[in-house]
Amino acid sequence: MPTGGRSTLTQFLIEERRRHPDATGDLNALITDVSLACKAIARKVAHGALAGVLGSAGTGNVQGEDQKTLDVLANDMFLHAAEWGGHCAGMLSEEMEAPYALPPQHPRGKYLLLFDPLDGSSNIDVNVSVGSIFSVLRAATPGADPAPQDFLQPGTQQVCAGYAIYGPSTMLVLTLGRGTHAFTLDPQLGEWVLSHPDLKLPEKTTEFAINASNSRFWEPAVKRYVDECLAGKAGPRGHDFNMRWIASLVAETHRILMRGGVFLYPRDSKDPARAGRLRLLYEASPISFLVEQAGGRASTGRSRLMEVQPDGLHQRIGFVFGSAQEVARIEKYHAEEPGQAYDSPLFGKRGLFAASA
Repeated sequence: MPTGGRSTLTQFLIEERRRHPDATGDLNALITDVSLACKAIARKVAHGALAGVLGSAGTGNVQGEDQKTLDVLANDMFLHAAEWGGHCAGMLSEEMEAPYALPPQHPRGKYLLLFDPLDGSSNIDVNVSVGSIFSVLRAATPGADPAPQDFLQPGTQQVCAGYAIYGPSTMLVLTLGRGTHAFTLDPQLGEWVLSHPDLKLPEKTTEFAINASNSRFWEPAVKRYVDECLAGKAGPRGHDFNMRWIASLVAETHRILMRGGVFLYPRDSKDPARAGRLRLLYEASPISFLVEQAGGRASTGRSRLMEVQPDGLHQRIGFVFGSAQEVARIEKYHAEEPGQAYDSPLFGKRGLFAASA
């Protein structure tokens, strides 16, 4: 076998389908379509400035964010890859306000595809790893156009989730509810090859990721947790921690799945109208599914994120995930200090993260 005895994505999906004698193959076909879109995006990302795809597109998305040229291209690649095969009934993208209506000539399938076509695109011009995130749900009425509310399903209803990361190597990380598995794109064969089967997060970690520039807006429980980590050996945790921040959810997730850690993008007071920064349906929910299937824990900071009932297509939410013991500790701190002030030596008037007057 030219893959050195390793399974390809196609072989992996066939084996998974054999576990379900009544399966029609539609899910496998949809995943294959998504994986093709990811290959096409990887090619564009790899060519960078040589392909003239860097920089701003001069437009904004429904989130009010500046769209990069590659945001628009990646979105189109997802739509065109998945719209025609009859496996998908409708799609929801970060880059589009309303669900995407399939062209009338294409049959409607039995799944819904939700995606962030290019996560971390603010990093693309400086050659930092970016990625694509996707989630698959069952359509309420297979064969028909979905209503917007059909997409408002909790993460527990996902049948598949994954992401592609476009870095030194291009990888596809996938779960169908039986573990989390990572495939590496072999550029010579053009095949996704199973390189990291059944990923498992360690329960403990000494690494955390958070955007410390928002510290003055954090809730007391988050301040307490970060304060204790930064105190290191001299603090209540009794050992040193490393802090990371890439500003790319896919890159942060990939590091944590590969070597452990905890990620925090918590609810804060910076924008009281928002319950968080990351989008629930096509960012937090699929990442939560992947993390839980790898033995980790994913939370709003207070409770299991996968059980949140969405109330909007582009709903934002606080998000904490990673090694189970650390996420449980953060939930415990929120339960102990709901809305109470926390007098922190690192965040006070003379603290490391003191707010300016």
